[in-house]
Amino acid sequence: MKIIWHWLILSLALYFVGRIMPNTIVFTPMYTALVVGACLYFTNATIRPIISFLTLGINFLTLGLFSIVINGAIFWSLTFVVSGFHIASFQAAIIGALAVSLLNWILEMIF
Repeated sequence: MKIIWHWLILSLALYFVGRIMPNTIVFTPMYTALVVGACLYFTNATIRPIISFLTLGINFLTLGLFSIVINGAIFWSLTFVVSGFHIASFQAAIIGALAVSLLNWILEMIF
């Protein structure tokens, strides 16, 4: 039940960021936010730890700032996996990933 709750909160954060950044992050049908939320939750749980381990040296040299690039790359890569989800550029993906992370954290604290 806790996984479903986190997934719904992440999907809600994705939906709000899509509404805040309307021309850069687009969900063609609105329910695509639920699919992207599920894919992002799965990716963050399985693939992100492996990528973080492999880029540990660069993360160490940049004092952890490279993790922002990793988050943006994972967020941007979902545009190739989920149809109906589009991000205008890689810079928009980094800003969107930061916004989703911040809003997800706020919503997790509220709920």
